[in-house]
Amino acid sequence: MVLPSYYLAPVAYYRQLLHSAEVRIEVCDHYAKQTLRNRCWIDSPSGPLALTVPVEKAEGKQMMRDVRISDHGNWRHQHWQALVSSYRQSPFFEFYADDFAPFYSRRWTFLADYNEELMQLICRLLEVEVTTERTTAYSASPDWQPDPTSARPYYQMFASRHGFLPDLSIVDLLFNMGNESILYL
Repeated sequence: MVLPSYYLAPVAYYRQLLHSAEVRIEVCDHYAKQTLRNRCWIDSPSGPLALTVPVEKAEGKQMMRDVRISDHGNWRHQHWQALVSSYRQSPFFEFYADDFAPFYSRRWTFLADYNEELMQLICRLLEVEVTTERTTAYSASPDWQPDPTSARPYYQMFASRHGFLPDLSIVDLLFNMGNESILYL
């Protein structure tokens, strides 16, 4: 199974990841702007909220593995504050907050490294072992694409305001369902 490198990937991505014996993370393809590579969606009191990791502008096409995170602005603080304000009242935010906080204070150079370390953390929190390796050459289009129609509802903090939102970031499932998240996946 070949999966793209995503920032706090959607729930369905992790469902696919956890049901694959061997996973290769595609990092040799061309980086595409305005995708889940550097963006995730979380639930907020006012509806879906996009969090975007800023990247440095490159001349021409650039491989995903070479995309550098920009330190422009205060995005780490903004992302962390968005997570705190959206999920601090969720059943499991306090349980996982200390695991995620370092990702919003420490600096990473490359987006693929950042995404991979977040993925490893999430797998640890889900208590699953997944063997992953990076591609060393462009292998083909990733096998997974988002499909919001495959989502099954689970408890979400703001569902009474705007209904169930399918395929938000995996953090939505973790913060709302905790150790039961694996049963949903």
